[in-house]
Amino acid sequence: MTETAARQTDLTTPEAEIVTALGKRCVVLVGMMGVGKSTIGRRLAARLHLPFLDADHEIEARHGGMTIPEIFAEHGEPYFRDGEARVIATLLDAGPCVLATGGGAFMREETRSRIRDHAVSVWLQADSDVILKRVKRRADRPLLQTADPAATIARLLAERSPFYQFADLTIASRDVPHEKIVDECIDVLHVHLRAADIISSANETP
Repeated sequence: MTETAARQTDLTTPEAEIVTALGKRCVVLVGMMGVGKSTIGRRLAARLHLPFLDADHEIEARHGGMTIPEIFAEHGEPYFRDGEARVIATLLDAGPCVLATGGGAFMREETRSRIRDHAVSVWLQADSDVILKRVKRRADRPLLQTADPAATIARLLAERSPFYQFADLTIASRDVPHEKIVDECIDVLHVHLRAADIISSANETP
């Protein structure tokens, strides 16, 4: 196969078509802690040849390396949420990427609106027992520093799921190979963006 033919083939892959359809928009992963936003996000970004950004890591960098639990402890959750919204807004304006957000970020209407305008959002949805199994050994979840983490997860999931449902797309996060979840993300993004392009073209037809 010639170099030109190879390049044309590359341009017709689902991944390439997704990137073309995204334009300057990002893919934003939302959902509870422990659903795999960072793990899946890195792999998805590699498949799409886009930068991967983690909002929590960016927040920590802007606080001189303080961890999220340390920011919560020193400044409180309202301060953290305000800073989180500003960081996400900045990252969305920086150009196409795959962005993993914190579990509470999508609760803020301002952030949801900005994501809607500058990205395609994907909710990685997981049941409470799956989330608990994944996070129970970690001490870096400030909202889970409670006497009953399982009850806390159930409460947070009940509170947040109605907001996560505003995401453009939903993928079930479960105990399967990561690449399977990434494949499903590629599939739904491809279908969604192609459908959006068809609708847009139809609306532009005189």
